[in-house]
Amino acid sequence: MAKLAFLGMGVMGFPMAGHLKKAGHDVVVYNRTAKKAQEWSAKHGGGNAATPAEAAKGADIVLACVGNDDDLRSVIYGDKGALAGMASGTILVDHTTASAAVAREIHAEAHKKGIGFLDAPVSGGQAGAENGQLGIMVGGDPDVFAKAEPVLKIYAKALSLMGPVGSGQLTKMVNQICIAGLVQGLSEGMNFAMKAGLDTDKVLSVITAGAAGSWQMSNRAKTMVQGKFDFGFAVDWMRKDLAICLDEAKRNKARLPMTAVVDQFYAQVQARGGGRWDTSSLIHLLAKD
Repeated sequence: MAKLAFLGMGVMGFPMAGHLKKAGHDVVVYNRTAKKAQEWSAKHGGGNAATPAEAAKGADIVLACVGNDDDLRSVIYGDKGALAGMASGTILVDHTTASAAVAREIHAEAHKKGIGFLDAPVSGGQAGAENGQLGIMVGGDPDVFAKAEPVLKIYAKALSLMGPVGSGQLTKMVNQICIAGLVQGLSEGMNFAMKAGLDTDKVLSVITAGAAGSWQMSNRAKTMVQGKFDFGFAVDWMRKDLAICLDEAKRNKARLPMTAVVDQFYAQVQARGGGRWDTSSLIHLLAKD
């Protein structure tokens, strides 16, 4: 069993760290708001630390799942950051959905200390984290990945090394680009069905089994029709992710016209007070017109 540290006790990190503890690993957690780390310890029996450096001290693998690039830098760098507490030969795994640029930056800093680094963003939302059924897309060195793989498999449904450092984040961008288009299409389809006077349950029972079927349709279409938007990944976070995608597209010259439009639709949802609604709330723009 490994000695592990987990930084970030949000809706994803809290259950992910819990799976590691249940698997028998020695886990110490850190959260910027200490109360959340203490709640995790009370529930799972693992330790908690006052700083990332303290959590990382003596750990074989340090895992992080925080909000964005700046949040990540805040728990990695400095005298109280994770790198300050880590020893040569250990591994830092970042599960944050962040930029490929910050992944490469942290890799370079970790390398100076002889620390391995993997960028390993996840997909599957809060339910995937709670059920240990996440998709994990990884960037990094194959040897480092091989050492971390048994730990990552504990909460993974699918786990794959995509290429060198940064490749995990780039793959997650592909994931978010695809989701944006799917949710907009589903929103328009369901709104059309309602305006046409169709029984949406019957519509879904037919089209879900066909070429239009998707995870979004199976898991969000009925609640979209009901106007319920409290099922996971928030619009505020989706806009953060789409900003990363659009910024990267400027670098690699990829055209993302649909993504740019859907990003602006999400901005309209935010303007309606829906920043904490889940991403299926795009239908709200159509249903209320």
